[in-house]
Amino acid sequence: MMDDKIPQQKKPLIYYYIIAMIVLLLLNIFVFPMLTGMQVQEVGYNEFRKMLEEDRVTAVEKDDTMYVFAATDDRGVERYYKTGLWDDPELTQLLLDKGISFTEVIPTQASPLLSFLVSWLIPIMLFIFLGRMLSKRMMNGMGNAMSFGKSNAKIYADTATGKTFADVAGQDEAKEALTEIVDFLHNPGKYAEIGANLPKGALLVGPPGTGKTLLAKAVAGEAHVPFFSISGSEFVEMFVGMGAAKVRDLFKQAAEKAPCIVFIDEIDTIGKKRDGAGFSGNDEREQTLNQLLSEMDGFDGTKGVVILAATNRPESLDPALLRPGRFDRRIPVELPDLAGREAILRVHCKDVRMEQNIDLNVIARATAGASGAELANIINEAALRAVRMGRSLVSQEDLQESVEVIIAGYQRKNAVISEHEKRIIAYHEIGHALVAAKQTNSAPVQKITIVPRTSGALGYTMQVEEGETVLLSREEAFNKLATLTGGRAAEEVVFNSMTSGASNDIEQLTRMARAMVTRYGMSDKFGMVALEQVTNQYLGGDSSLACSQETASQIDEEVMKLIEQAHEKALGILRENRDKMDELAAYLLEKETITGDEFMAILEKE
Repeated sequence: MMDDKIPQQKKPLIYYYIIAMIVLLLLNIFVFPMLTGMQVQEVGYNEFRKMLEEDRVTAVEKDDTMYVFAATDDRGVERYYKTGLWDDPELTQLLLDKGISFTEVIPTQASPLLSFLVSWLIPIMLFIFLGRMLSKRMMNGMGNAMSFGKSNAKIYADTATGKTFADVAGQDEAKEALTEIVDFLHNPGKYAEIGANLPKGALLVGPPGTGKTLLAKAVAGEAHVPFFSISGSEFVEMFVGMGAAKVRDLFKQAAEKAPCIVFIDEIDTIGKKRDGAGFSGNDEREQTLNQLLSEMDGFDGTKGVVILAATNRPESLDPALLRPGRFDRRIPVELPDLAGREAILRVHCKDVRMEQNIDLNVIARATAGASGAELANIINEAALRAVRMGRSLVSQEDLQESVEVIIAGYQRKNAVISEHEKRIIAYHEIGHALVAAKQTNSAPVQKITIVPRTSGALGYTMQVEEGETVLLSREEAFNKLATLTGGRAAEEVVFNSMTSGASNDIEQLTRMARAMVTRYGMSDKFGMVALEQVTNQYLGGDSSLACSQETASQIDEEVMKLIEQAHEKALGILRENRDKMDELAAYLLEKETITGDEFMAILEKE
């Protein structure tokens, strides 16, 4: 990896305070005592003459203003004294008679250069140093707000991304669409010979976790070209015009390192549709988008600069960004199918020690609708569980439990549930399973449990399709409605009561029935009329009604009618098989968790 030079972390200001305190402490311990150790006491001239006559003075020094002399005190300790000058002609002879050494200080003239250094140069240099240090700290404190126009893109050289197409599974169509870009970067001559131009940009769209960023890194790894990676949010700055400056800097760097790949993640941050909102809009974002559009028009596609971008919200992008000549290609990176999920699981299993009899197809069938990131998390959870259980290899049981952890959370081992409530939960789950098993076009039951989970589920019934399906018939949809009502129906048949345990079932039930009426055209009353619009299809699929209030009221009636029909069907199935339901519920209460094979063996037993 050849990232931009990483700035060294600045030392906090307290670091300099600590150094100053240490230096001051050392001065107080070693230097200042030496300077202040020779204390001089001022006395009168008469005291000086008295000490001379008593032979206590040992040395005398004279300067222009005073005498400084050494003399012993009453206890015989030598000390230093000073006194003012006095006109005393006899003093010199007295000192000679008593044999006391005396001298006069010879004045010395200080060096002009030294005076200049001490008085001017050193203080000025000190202030310059402190000023530069404080200005740098202020720059860092503003969050690098003054680093105008730098793109801050991470640069990976050649194969430093560490990813190739071999690391990407379950996205064969997307890899095929990107292979042409790799081939152009390897052999631009054969395309130029026929007059073909490389697409300037490719937009990767799909749900989160499907591998859009991974695909971009794999393209760079396969093509052996530098790879610029930056997020759309990094263009948004506190100063107007800085985002556009960063775009210019990014394309300037890319042109210098061509051929290369520029990857902009979450491009919808700066690429949203422009509107006539005036001052209510984000002017900085629009300037950044305009600069991006002009840069994509301005650079020469034959030089081998390819722009890859990723987003979860393609419907929010500006049409000018998606026109031919900018992002020419739109490459869907969808959720993987059954074969794709199995291939993804195999990729993530390469570095995990696993037992020999692992069947990844079972895990792939149990994880319909899972993204590549979720599948990777399932493998990691299985490895963590194997370590917790004290094993050195991952087993099939670890994988199946990790699927349930991702779906419903961890087991609540300390949950206290009364025997009566356990019985209700057991009948509730058996009601789901029994209704599903007694219907055609219904997924087989894989597992039934009444062990509570951290997601709030008190139990659940797992159904796993035998194969991959892409279409949903009206019969299959209605059977799903009946299966979802099976839990509440079992409570009504056995206990003649209702509980809150069906709340999640009711939520899924209502969503499915409403989709049948408003989106799938499976209602006799409305037929093939689109009554609902779906937005953000890759981020949960929010929907909004596209009809009048009168029609919305009729939709509610049709939804309730469908649910009531499914409820009646479930009640009929459970009443016809009451004995089997009692037997299965008793077995589930005893075991707490049973497999689909155990369930079917009891159900089919005469």
